[in-house]
Amino acid sequence: MIYVHSLGRASRYYSDRTALAGDERLSFSELDNRIGGMAAALTAEGFVAGDRLALLLPNSLEYIQLVLACSWLGVIAVPLNTRLSPVEIDRVLADSSPRGLVRHSSLPIPTIPISWQRILDKNPLETRNDPPPEILYAPEAILALIYTSGTTGRPKGVMVTHANILANINHLNYWMPYGEGGVHLHAAPIFHIADFPAMFAAPVFGASQVTMPKFDPQSFCETVERDRVTHTILVPTMINILTQFRDARKYDLNSLATLGYGGSPMAPEIIERTRELLPHVRLIQIYGLSETGFLTGLQDHEHTGDRLLSCGRPCPGIDLRVADQSGNPVGAGKPGELTVRGDNVMPGYWNNPVETVQTFHDGWFHTGDVGYQDHAGYCYILDRLKDMIVTGGENVYSGEVEAVIYAHPAVCEAAVFGIPDPKWGELVTACVVLKPGMAMTVDELVAHCRQSLASYKIPRRVEFLETELPKNGGGKILKKALRDRFWANQDRAVS
Repeated sequence: MIYVHSLGRASRYYSDRTALAGDERLSFSELDNRIGGMAAALTAEGFVAGDRLALLLPNSLEYIQLVLACSWLGVIAVPLNTRLSPVEIDRVLADSSPRGLVRHSSLPIPTIPISWQRILDKNPLETRNDPPPEILYAPEAILALIYTSGTTGRPKGVMVTHANILANINHLNYWMPYGEGGVHLHAAPIFHIADFPAMFAAPVFGASQVTMPKFDPQSFCETVERDRVTHTILVPTMINILTQFRDARKYDLNSLATLGYGGSPMAPEIIERTRELLPHVRLIQIYGLSETGFLTGLQDHEHTGDRLLSCGRPCPGIDLRVADQSGNPVGAGKPGELTVRGDNVMPGYWNNPVETVQTFHDGWFHTGDVGYQDHAGYCYILDRLKDMIVTGGENVYSGEVEAVIYAHPAVCEAAVFGIPDPKWGELVTACVVLKPGMAMTVDELVAHCRQSLASYKIPRRVEFLETELPKNGGGKILKKALRDRFWANQDRAVS
């Protein structure tokens, strides 16, 4: 369904406009023909609606085309985080059971057997002239599985439907209005929900797309200048790096009209530096989850005073309320869990009915984030119910890291949590108690973690304690007692 309302619409109304710009430029009509040929090629390889196609690729125009071809057929795209370790990639593949895998030769080689594979940079998928199947039109069909880390190491596949992405397009356009002839830069990873909907949003409004395989400030500036980029989404860490790039002012960045960011609010000094570097840009802070896409936004003119700590207000189509432990709404200014409902919310987790049921109550999705709304409806995040860390825009579940640490024979106890950091938002931190008579260095622990975890999940700070970790009466480790000293002078308990 989403193809009809995205590239299908663009090929009718903006047929001669540029759709993709890079090593080759394709108009919307040319891209539509290309995707039809790719859909025919996948059909010839035996793919049908409901099959999964895993994608282990850096940002590229070919990536976008493959996802569009999947949406044409009803094949479920499984975009894989390129920073995952081989062990983590295998877990996702084992859970999603894809019929095929398209990967880049520079990325890890999974060990899970998959019958159909392509190394895209060495053996690209050729288009076919056969008539492609009819475009799938099924709003509730699953478009993609966006995987999050599980709290205990088991990955969770968020079932993102065609209707979910259409709702996200409407929300994205509410906060970051696109204009005909605009240019969207995929600088953040496409496999994240923050950037994934933009693949479909840009064609809806006749905007072209360009990509960066990996963010760095010089390439970003070169791309914005060369392609006259108008829209992009970054995490605060990227913006911080960009504003400290000494040569940034040598480039013409005046085309950039809207800069969305998410993962955490930005420190006032970073906002000030951004205003100096990009005086004409509209800053939009976006809060959301893989399970929901975009939920709230802080508009450019709302970046003032105390509201810099707010993640904004929900846009039309999203119903948000703050609830107590029983699920009852609380009054303005009172803390509780943020709960939401709307066409943007996933139907559930792939192969995981237990966690799906636990996440939904009376039709409301429970975000796991604790916060409040003021009398004007602005949302403020205070803490997390889940033991999750956000570092550099990536989500890290502490239970997953702890499970790896506990696998080391010298470890008796471990607790993992986030501490504030001006560059990354939060740093993954571990407090470890060793077994009697055992020894271990920080480097040894890091090397052990590196065997099973993506680099961003590895503890950046490790403390070895001589006494056992603090616990409550039921024997549960009190992480709050460990982390409070790091957050003592902060406005809130998360970044």
